[in-house]
Amino acid sequence: MPYKLSPSTLSLLSECPRCFWLNFNGVKRPADIFPSLPSGMDKILKDHFDRYVGHGLPPELHSLHGVKLFDDLEKLNVWRNNRKGLSWTDASGNVLHGAVDNILMSGDKLIVLDYKTRGFPLKDDTAGHYQDQLDIYNFLLRKNGYDTCDYAYLLFYHPNTVDANGLVVFNKDLVKVSIDVSNAERLWKKALKVLSEKMPAAAPECEWCKWREN
Repeated sequence: MPYKLSPSTLSLLSECPRCFWLNFNGVKRPADIFPSLPSGMDKILKDHFDRYVGHGLPPELHSLHGVKLFDDLEKLNVWRNNRKGLSWTDASGNVLHGAVDNILMSGDKLIVLDYKTRGFPLKDDTAGHYQDQLDIYNFLLRKNGYDTCDYAYLLFYHPNTVDANGLVVFNKDLVKVSIDVSNAERLWKKALKVLSEKMPAAAPECEWCKWREN
């Protein structure tokens, strides 16, 4: 049976192979409550960046040189759409799918730009939590015939203060992340291998599996 995978399901694999296997065999983890603020920020940020297409870079990216915003908004909006997005199908019919936030261009090469909204300043390991996601996006772009740079950018926003008019001021952190497309391919192959075998052991720290066994 072909499977449809995504950065979020592959993230589940990294958290707990058993939860990942069960997710595709009719037993899903209870859905977490997802705060509405990140979704609202996501829409505002995309509109904000789109206004600069063809007119330079937004202030958050003024430290970058030799790049511009991807100017095919029709195509970008497909790639952003969670139902459409970027996808690739292997010879067995398995699908890998993901939706990007934005794309930059350096000459003919594409650069993934992903927005993150958080409540607190960055820690030393914060960007590393998104390595797999960025690798997967680059893997998908390359599988669709696009050349990408060997790096991507994460743009973090977190609340800093409230000004005299009551407006919340956000701090911005732009982080450059090296890309390893072979990592995405390893995750893809590992996921299909796990799904082709019997239910694996749970991750020792998986609270969901501990709860299910009680």
